Formats: sequence, structure tokens, C-alpha cells
Amino acid sequence: MQKRYLMSKTFSELGIYKELEARLAKLEITVPTAVQEKTIPFILHKKKDMVVLAKTGTGKTAAFGLPLLQKVNVEETSIQVLILAPTRELGQQIYTNLMSYADENSTVSIASICGGTPVKPQIELLKENPHIIVATPGRLVDLMKREAINLNTIKYFVLDEADEMISALKEDVDVIIKELPKKRRTLLFTATMPGTIKQLVQNYMSKHIVQIETDMDSVGHKGIEHQYVVVEPIEKLEVLMHFLNSKEGQRGIIFCKTKAAVNKLGKNLAINKFSSGAIHGSLSQGIRDRIMGQFREGFIDILVATDLAARGIDVKEVSYVVNYHLPDTYETYVHRSGRTARAGANGLSLSVIQQEEVEEIPEFEEDLGIEFTAYKKADAKSIEENNGLLWAKKIFKTKPNRDVSEDFKAKIKTVFHHLTKEELVDKILANYLAQNAPAKTESKKDKKK
Repeated sequence: MQKRYLMSKTFSELGIYKELEARLAKLEITVPTAVQEKTIPFILHKKKDMVVLAKTGTGKTAAFGLPLLQKVNVEETSIQVLILAPTRELGQQIYTNLMSYADENSTVSIASICGGTPVKPQIELLKENPHIIVATPGRLVDLMKREAINLNTIKYFVLDEADEMISALKEDVDVIIKELPKKRRTLLFTATMPGTIKQLVQNYMSKHIVQIETDMDSVGHKGIEHQYVVVEPIEKLEVLMHFLNSKEGQRGIIFCKTKAAVNKLGKNLAINKFSSGAIHGSLSQGIRDRIMGQFREGFIDILVATDLAARGIDVKEVSYVVNYHLPDTYETYVHRSGRTARAGANGLSLSVIQQEEVEEIPEFEEDLGIEFTAYKKADAKSIEENNGLLWAKKIFKTKPNRDVSEDFKAKIKTVFHHLTKEELVDKILANYLAQNAPAKTESKKDKKK
């Protein structure tokens, strides 16, 4: 009998309509997460504003999406719910999820008003007065300036990933909030509580506010292993590539501080034939979408990104995250490491640091309540062998030069024709080692003497 009381509640016990619950069951969503269990009844039955502290990947979209789908008055042809997301990727994801949650016979209309897509169709869409709008701040402000949207009828205002939004898009968010009716409910979701968020809460939310926390005792999910490896600047790339080769076939995200660093690392990985792509804020939305699509669908394994470009990335099978540069804030580390170990899986967050940064590790541990372990750095011999392996892969992936004359090709073949495949490999490898590891070759001769 004891176990029965410990079981999680069902969605209908939280107040969700049976029709919606049946729809969720088809999507194989049957057990509410901690954040859903706490927020759904609150949104449905209370009238206060709410701040929810919850990590990325904890089921936040359903936590606010399900009760709001129920709260919409379909008799009214007006915008009643505004959901603000920091990036188009996340906005699109929220929109897709809401559409999948909505009952097949639902008369609730939902529109996505995000950047990176043509404005005109969105203006036409707004003329139909959808009940729920999912928007990115920049595009919404643009539509407000064009007088294509009226926010006077908003009853529910959702700020998702508010900490990410406020760090880069504060001006736009301020413009939007000032246009919203005073009489509304604000539901704010954030992974961290920096001073800027506290200020936002103070300025724009009601005095009667409820704060809900879920699983905030440790960073992200319990399944994340936090490690660091100490490197000299000159060996940083080689150590990273050795690590990436050990994770071949697994998906991972590498974070860099700047766009220039993303470009440089992305280029180096491409030269060494890693299955990778790079994104940052200066790339066009079309290119970012294409690379993100390739990563999401498994056509590329490694994504190199800035913190800004990686907002809203929700790919379930990310095995590892690499901090190629330590982040400036603890909040950023939370967001980065939270990209792995999703949906109950385990994951690794590896920080590649220099000797002078080692003293920062205890500070991260103390502030975030986590424990780092040292990752065993590859020795010189392993690095050397890995470089040889990368060289071999480069040769394997090189496309034949069709401009080479048949006559010249025949002369080259004559040189090698009497060799077996094994002998040819031995000779090519010996040549590579002689060119790239003269010291090692010398030491071997010495040993023989």
C-alpha cells in the first residue's frame, strides 16, 4: 500500500482535461514531471503571478502550455496568450509542442511569430487574431512598430528562458512589457536568478508573486558528470581532437566564447574531417537553421557554438558538452551543461582549461553544488597516434582529382604496382612518421644500438 501513495499523479489529477490527457498519451507522455506537477494546478486554479526556477529539459513547455490551452476562451477572437522565447529555434519548438498537445478537434488557434522567416505572411496570420502567439522579442517589436499586432487583450504573458532573454534582449523585452495590459498574469520561467531577473520581477510583476523551485539542488540533471582537463595553449586543439575521436559516433556541443573562436575551431575540425558544423549570431538565420537541422537529424555529430547561438537548442541525444573556454558566469555553465543528459540519459560536461584557471574550479563547485573530477589527459604517444589516425582519415575522405592525366596516373601506378596493400600502407605510414616524428624515430635507433 505504501508504494501507491508514492506514485506520481496523472495529468487529469492535476486538472488537465481528459481529451488533452488522451492526446498526451498518444505522444507517450503519461507521467507529469516535477515542474509540471507543481505549476499546472497553480496556473489552472490560482490568479497570482509566478516565477518558476527550472532547468532546461524538465518539461517546462507542457507545464505552461497544457493549462493555457485550457484557459483560452475560444468564443473570443482576440490574442489571449503571449509566449516569449529568446530564439527562433526555441520559439519554433514551443509552437510545435503546443500544436501536438492540442486536441485534434481543438478550436484554439496558435501562431508562431519568430524571426528568420518572411514578415508578410505573419502580418496576414495576425489579422485572424490567433488565441496564442509564440514570439521572439525582435520580430514582435518589429510587428508592433508596423502596427500589425495589438497586445491590449493579453491575459497571460509567458517569459520562457527569461535569464537567457534578459542578458541579450532586454531592450526589446522592456518595449513589449510596457505595451501589455496591467491586468494580466505573468508566468516567468528561468534556470537561474541573476540580478537582472530579480529587477524584472520587481519592475513588471505583481507584488503577490509565487516562486516555485524544482530540482535545483544540483546543476541540470543528476546524470551529468563534470570533468576538467588542464592543457598548455599549444596542445589544446590536439587534446580536444583526441577526446572527440574517443566519442566518435556520439553527438556533442562545443562552446566557445567568441564568434572568431567558433570560426577558427570549426575550420580546424572541418580540415581534420570531423563530422561537424559551427553556428554563431552573425550567420544568417537560413545557415543556422540548416546546420541545426543537420545536427538535430544526426547528419553531423559535433556542433561548435557561442552561448548566444546555442539558445533554445533541445536535442535529446547529446552525449557530451565541451567548454573550450570556461564561461564567465556560473549561470552560463548551468545552461551549457544542461544541453546534455536530457530525458533521463547520462552525459559529460568537459572543461578544457589552462593551469591558471584551475583555481576557478572550486569556486564553480561551491557556487553550483557540484563536484568536478580530473579528466585523464592523453599522453604524447596517444596524441601522436591520434594525429596519425586523423591524417589517415583525411586521405580516406579525399576526393580523387579528376584532372590528373591517365599517363601520369599510370606512371605512379608503375612505381607502386608490385606492392601489396599491406606493404603500401606500411610505407606510407613510415613516411608520415619520418616527416612528423623525427625525434621518435631517432630514439628508436638509439634503443636498437
